[in-house]
Amino acid sequence: MNVLVFDIETIPDVDGGRRLYDLDGLSDKEVANILFHKRRQQTGNEFLRLHLHRVVAISAVLRHGEDQFKVWSLGDPDASEKELVQRFYDGLDRFTPTLVSWNGSGFDLPVLHYRALVHGIQAPRYWDSGDDDREFRWNNYLNRYHSRHLDLMDVLAAYQPRANAPLDEIATLLGFPGKMGMSGAKVWDTFQAGDIEDIRNYCETDVLNTYLVYLRFELMRGQLMPQAYEAECRRVREKLEEEGKPHFREFLAHWKSPPEPSPSLGTTENTECSRD
Repeated sequence: MNVLVFDIETIPDVDGGRRLYDLDGLSDKEVANILFHKRRQQTGNEFLRLHLHRVVAISAVLRHGEDQFKVWSLGDPDASEKELVQRFYDGLDRFTPTLVSWNGSGFDLPVLHYRALVHGIQAPRYWDSGDDDREFRWNNYLNRYHSRHLDLMDVLAAYQPRANAPLDEIATLLGFPGKMGMSGAKVWDTFQAGDIEDIRNYCETDVLNTYLVYLRFELMRGQLMPQAYEAECRRVREKLEEEGKPHFREFLAHWKSPPEPSPSLGTTENTECSRD
């Protein structure tokens, strides 16, 4: 198993907004408000087009080897956007993992593409579609229907946008913690308040939710047997308990029992992926 679950958090690209709309002399907050206003006029909501997002956090769960499990945020809290994006692609060069995301095809990866373009970041392994490695011709990161990147939201919706579901609700239905009070809509305000650690912690809990949903998906399609599924859930719990960070302790505290556990997994009381 060599899997990298990832998630990004973004804020408005105010520097880009200044260049596009000749807004020199205005504060970051003023530029962002103009970008939001323009978007509301166009669509009725404030969600900016993907090329106007700036990455402020990238978090990941890496599962590799026999028993290696790690959850962390790339770079230091004060790392530049260029460093964060470069570290992400460097990780792909190093491990060539299966990427797992929730809506990564629709949001995270296109944003990373645009930011890599802005910063001139090279990522030959990621962009390879078979020219350098023939195996990538049949299974690469770019093709929607290849398995080297698994967008759980896209696959579970059978590639039908009308069937898409939010991660928070799916995680909660399965007894996992979900958002725990934070959401992507609050990231800009949190960033302006200087709480980058809160954003990184939130991003880490998002990738944990995604990883746990991924484990359930692997169980559903027979890639994990029930005993292996339980062992993976136990490994996650033990690692979070070992690290002892406050947001991990909160995550564990919100890890609830699913209302109707699968008969193949036994009762709620003996299911490691449930919380008494």
